[in-house]
Amino acid sequence: MAKRISFLDRAFWITESKDNPKHVACLQLLQRPESSPSDYVDRLYAQMGNFTKAVSPFNCRVKTFLGFFPLRLDPVKRLDMEYHLQLHEIDDMEDLPALHAYVAKLHQTWLDRDKPLWQVHLLKCKNSLKFGIYIKVHHMYGDGATLLRWFQAGYSADPGEESFTPVWAITRKRRYRPGLPLWKLVIGGAWELIKVVKDMVWILFRLLLKMLWINPVYMPVPFSGTKTVLTGQVTQGRVVTTMDLDFTRVKALSQRARASANEILLCSFDIGVHRFLKDYGHTFDKALYTNMPINLRKPGEQVGGNKIAIVPVRLAHGMKDPYLRLRQIIENHRIVKRAAKRSHPAAFSYYTIAIQAIALVFEVLRISDWVKPIGNILISNLPGPTSTRYLKDSQLLACYPISTMTPGGGVNITLLTYDSQANVGIVCCDKHIKSLEPMAAYFREAFDMLEACIDDPSLNIDDIGENVRNNVKSIVDDEVYAEDDTETTDEADGQKHLLEPGLPERKAG
Repeated sequence: MAKRISFLDRAFWITESKDNPKHVACLQLLQRPESSPSDYVDRLYAQMGNFTKAVSPFNCRVKTFLGFFPLRLDPVKRLDMEYHLQLHEIDDMEDLPALHAYVAKLHQTWLDRDKPLWQVHLLKCKNSLKFGIYIKVHHMYGDGATLLRWFQAGYSADPGEESFTPVWAITRKRRYRPGLPLWKLVIGGAWELIKVVKDMVWILFRLLLKMLWINPVYMPVPFSGTKTVLTGQVTQGRVVTTMDLDFTRVKALSQRARASANEILLCSFDIGVHRFLKDYGHTFDKALYTNMPINLRKPGEQVGGNKIAIVPVRLAHGMKDPYLRLRQIIENHRIVKRAAKRSHPAAFSYYTIAIQAIALVFEVLRISDWVKPIGNILISNLPGPTSTRYLKDSQLLACYPISTMTPGGGVNITLLTYDSQANVGIVCCDKHIKSLEPMAAYFREAFDMLEACIDDPSLNIDDIGENVRNNVKSIVDDEVYAEDDTETTDEADGQKHLLEPGLPERKAG
C-alpha cells in the first residue's frame, strides 16, 4: 500500500542536491562483551542481512512525476541488502579524529533515489571491543523525533543474545483513527486554512513592523545572519566531529541560572562558535543567529513524517561575561517561543518553507556566498533514553546525531540526551574548514566557564581556547587572534532589562 507524504516531506526531496543531500544520520558507538568472539561484528552483519523484508517507510521508494515532483512512497518488491547494509573495517576505534573523518566521507554522499532511502554501515576494528554503526535516513521519512522513536524500538533495556530485530524490520503499531464525515472534513479544513492564513499574515506583518523599527521586539528578520567561513554556498564535502557533555550538570546549571537547558546549551555553543571563528580572523560588531527547530507536535502525538518549523533566533553580543550573554540569549530565545505559541503550527511550518525556499533559490543560483544566511548555526536537541540500552548483548555507549545542511551553510549542531549524557554531533562543509575538533574543545570550555561564572564574575570569554590554540590551524596570520576592543555595543544598550525580576544581582569580584 502506498504511503502519502506531506508538503513538508516533499520539500526535503525537491530541495535535495548532490552538494546538499537531505538525509539525517547517527553514529552509534557500542561495546561487545569481553567474552565475545573476534568475528562478533561479522556475525552481527550476517544476522542483520537476513532481515530482507522491511516495513514502511523502509520498504518504500519515492514515486515521482517526471522524475522531479514526489507523489507518494511505493513499496518495492525486494531490498538490495548489499546497498542498504554494508560492513567496513577501520584501523582504530579510539582514534576519534580519524573516525570522524571516515564518517564524514559516508555522510557527504546522497542516498540512491531509485531505492528506499536508508543505509546502515557497520564499522569494525580488529583490536577493540568497540564497534560503530552509522545509519543515515532521508529526512522526508520523518523528523528527528519520529526517527528516534523508531530506532529506540531496536534496543532493549537488558542485554541478551536473542530477540533481535533491526529497525527496518520492526513492525510498529498503528493507532486506529475513526474517520470523520465528509462535511466535517470540509468545514474543518476550511476553518484551519483560515486560521493558518490569518497567522501567516500576522507573522509577516509583525516582521514588517520590526524592519521599520516600529515594534523591534519580535522574531528576527530572515537573512540577518553574518557571513563567515562556515556560511555560504553549500558544497559536497563534509567535516564531522562529536563530543559529550554531562547532562546532569547542564540541568543543575539551568536551575541555578534560572534558564532552560536549551538556553544553557545555546549560550555554550554560541561562545564556542565565536571562539572557533576567531581562529579564522573573524570578529563581529553584531550577534550571530541560530536556526532553531521547533517541534510542532501536540503532547503525545506520534504520527510519522515531519512536523517542525525552523526559525532564526538572535544570540548574544557585546558582553564578555558569560552570565550576561546567557541573559541576552534567554530573552531572545523566549521572544521566538512566545511568537510560536501564539501562531498556528501550520503557519509556522509554512513560514519555514517560505524562507528556506528563498535560501534554496540562492543556492540553486550559486549566489549563497554573496548574500547573508538565515542563520550562522543550526542547533537542535532530542530527548533520548534515560537509561543504558543494548543491541543484543552489546552496550550502546553513545549515539551522536549528524544532520543535514541548510541552504546558506553554517554549522549544524544536534544533541541527543542518553543515559545522563548529552551526545553532540557537529557537521559543516569542508570548503574552508578541515577540522571541527577545536570547536568541540571550545564548547566544553565554554560550558565549564558558564558553570563557574555564576560564582565568579571575573571570568571572561576571551580566555577560552588557551588549551587548544596550539593545535588550531588558521587560514589567516597568527596575529589575528586579538579581538577588536572597539567593537560596537549598540545591541548591548539597555541589556539591564534582561535581568528579569527576581534574578540575583551579581557583585563584581
